[in-house]
Amino acid sequence: MISKLTKNKPMKKPYQVLAWISTFSILSGAFLASFVPELYYHHYFFLFGNGLLALTAFLWREYSLLVLNSGLSLIYIIGIFYEVL
Repeated sequence: MISKLTKNKPMKKPYQVLAWISTFSILSGAFLASFVPELYYHHYFFLFGNGLLALTAFLWREYSLLVLNSGLSLIYIIGIFYEVL
């Protein structure tokens, strides 16, 4: 009976700290994009969060998330260069 209960216990994925840091960075970027879009600081928060989440997805071997977050990071890099140049 005890072995049956331990088999149903969900396992946490490693690198949860990286995932949470990136989540809070993306949420901070969304907050900045909504309330002070003219400062363009949100690009850096999004870039950091999505880049870190892409690294986490690579470590988790979740390739769909890796492609999504790498693509978003590339979009933010292009946006930063567009604003600077």
